Amino acid sequence: MKKILFSAYSLDVGGIETALITLLKYLKNDYEITLVLEKKQGVFLNDLPKEINVITYEPSTIKFTLVRKFVNFIKQTKFKMKYKNKFDFSADYATYSMPASFVARTASKNNAIWIHNNYMNFYDNNIAQYRKFFNNLKITEFGKIVFVSDLDRKIFIAQFPELTKNTIVCNNLINYERIQKLSNEKIKETKKDIPTFINVGRHDEKQKKISRILDATEELNKQGYKFRVLLIGKGTASKEYENIIKEKKLDNILMLGAKKNPYPYFKISDCFLLSSQFEGYPVVFVEAQILNLPIITTDVSDSKKDINGKYGIVVENSEKGVYRGMKQFLDKGIKTEKFDPEKYNEEIAEKVRKIIND
Repeated sequence: MKKILFSAYSLDVGGIETALITLLKYLKNDYEITLVLEKKQGVFLNDLPKEINVITYEPSTIKFTLVRKFVNFIKQTKFKMKYKNKFDFSADYATYSMPASFVARTASKNNAIWIHNNYMNFYDNNIAQYRKFFNNLKITEFGKIVFVSDLDRKIFIAQFPELTKNTIVCNNLINYERIQKLSNEKIKETKKDIPTFINVGRHDEKQKKISRILDATEELNKQGYKFRVLLIGKGTASKEYENIIKEKKLDNILMLGAKKNPYPYFKISDCFLLSSQFEGYPVVFVEAQILNLPIITTDVSDSKKDINGKYGIVVENSEKGVYRGMKQFLDKGIKTEKFDPEKYNEEIAEKVRKIIND
């Protein structure tokens, strides 16, 4: 049985972490897996299959630069002595983690890095910062660079054309049976007889732009529309959103906090609403498709290719776009196709096997 390694930051609630857990569960019967975490924490730790070996590689954060560099040099040396090229395949699954990059590059010559986001948008289209980010990750030392969306791959190739042959597009696997089962869990909130929008995600205004939903809701309220919005998640902007909701008296917006199991809230909703400025490939797209929710999304990632006209609508990447999408749903609804999660997973699984074994 081949020995493979994945590195990540932690297993806190998030799209990347959800996708990683699903991937590891899928691979556990075919490979001997080691998971290396920078922080051994997070609600998903208990969801890890017992067959997976979990170890920690946590760099020093000592304030004094020279001492910190010395301690980290020792840590790196020890890791290399124990694990250098000891695995048949290794992958950095948390793009932003420099320690995860070091671990994956060290553990196997057959290595990969997963890119889960549009980092050009993250750096406000600053090409120098974008290139610096990937150079700091030592991107040229990875044999395979895996993107979860075709758009992100194209943006990367424009800046690193010499690495084109290393790039692969592969969406995340989804545990659709688990999602369907968890969606039946009982919650205190109930289905209402008014249209209900739901947004699930980290409260990070720079990326997620949930303020667009608040502003659009205010405008639609003024026009007399009756509906409600469920916000599932938390983050640095949560308090800001709470204050806006209170100040503008947006009583039809419910902030429900982070949920380990958000799926029952999908079932009491009528439409999934994504307001982001940018995304890698949102796992919530597929979650909404599995639970038969039409999607309203801003123009991010591969949404025009995968969502528009099939599983929902794509709107202008702005507050006005979010408002128009919500209004369209309230006025006449959105028709969608039937999603086939088994076929979706089969296609991705074949790509993952090639990434590991080739």
